[in-house]
Amino acid sequence: MRPLVQVGTQAPDFELDGTDGTPEGRRTFTLSEFRGSPVVLIFYPEDNTVVCTEQLTSYTADLSIFGQVGAKVLALSPQSVESHEGFAGLHGPFGFPLLADTDLEVGEAYGILGPLGFYRRSAVVIDPDGIVVFAYRSITGLSFRSATELAEVVRGFRDAAAADEPGR
Repeated sequence: MRPLVQVGTQAPDFELDGTDGTPEGRRTFTLSEFRGSPVVLIFYPEDNTVVCTEQLTSYTADLSIFGQVGAKVLALSPQSVESHEGFAGLHGPFGFPLLADTDLEVGEAYGILGPLGFYRRSAVVIDPDGIVVFAYRSITGLSFRSATELAEVVRGFRDAAAADEPGR
């Protein structure tokens, strides 16, 4: 089991197929395309499970909280794009793309895989320059960080960066 990605390091880039929940919304996503904006990566274990559904619907309901700090949200799991479309059809639409890490390479790169190689519920916040500023991996998989908490992480580094600007 690889250790969780470290705060202060460059976030591993990736290229994954994903969807906004509709067949028309299918495309390939890269982390680097979001450079210049804060990004919140949500790693969730499986489509159509109780806690994952609760987590993603709560983030969708609270999407304006992420928007207030200019953060983009991407949700990743090991299921296929087709599975994500079905999940979004039953419980969505979600307010962010669902990405398919079917070979677990991104999960491995971020250190969110458990000892048996399964996704652990995790969240990683990345600043506009691509640096990891927050990393959380759930031990039990039954808890997740709220949109408010994750937005506060973004607000904290944005406020710190603004304070460092010349003339302030």
